[in-house]
Amino acid sequence: MNQPGTTSTEAPGAATGPAIRVMVVDDHPMWRDAVARDLDAAGCEVVATAGDGPQAVRRAKATGPQVLVLDLNLPGMPGVEVCKELVGTLPGLRVLVLSASGEHADVLEAVKSGATGYLVKSASTAELIDAVRRTAVGDAVFTPGLAGLVLGEYRRLASEPAPTAPDEPSAPRLTDRETEVLRLVAKGLSYKQIAERLVISHRTVQNHVQNTLGKLQLHNRVELVRYAIERGLDDA
Repeated sequence: MNQPGTTSTEAPGAATGPAIRVMVVDDHPMWRDAVARDLDAAGCEVVATAGDGPQAVRRAKATGPQVLVLDLNLPGMPGVEVCKELVGTLPGLRVLVLSASGEHADVLEAVKSGATGYLVKSASTAELIDAVRRTAVGDAVFTPGLAGLVLGEYRRLASEPAPTAPDEPSAPRLTDRETEVLRLVAKGLSYKQIAERLVISHRTVQNHVQNTLGKLQLHNRVELVRYAIERGLDDA
């Protein structure tokens, strides 16, 4: 964000419903505290902060945030390892990386580790607050210009043959609606855009995605998009 603790553009209005439980992880105390204050002022519940990797893992497991705002450059344990550890052990946790780096390699590594979105620190306070709210409801949020990069990586991964067990059972059957939602997820649409296109609620989209993840025994959006692209659903 530009000048932590200040708002370069007016922040979005307060969200309705229960406060989003957020944890902020950054090794710079002034930046970390400023981000936490901005999120608190926007109506989020900042349940914890941390300044290094191991501390982030311990405190996240103890407090159970919905959204983890995570820097990548952390002492003790890299941010991508923190992400892998927590996404693998805390069901429902979503990770929004907030990093000074906009390098493509860093973005792709973060996404592969399970991050839902990626924002560079030049983003405004209003952009960060909006990104946290969208991340909390399952949208993939990226700094402009990075979303296409990530979708391209999904396609590259899908072109690589995935290992299969000799007696792997046939894929579970999805409903027509689940397949339709999966196809739109693979095209890179946000949950909000899918809801608008199908004229259903945002929560219904979330439910379809969660049901599909369960049926396919997948863990996150990255795996889901790869599954869909492997089967050509993004071109349908």
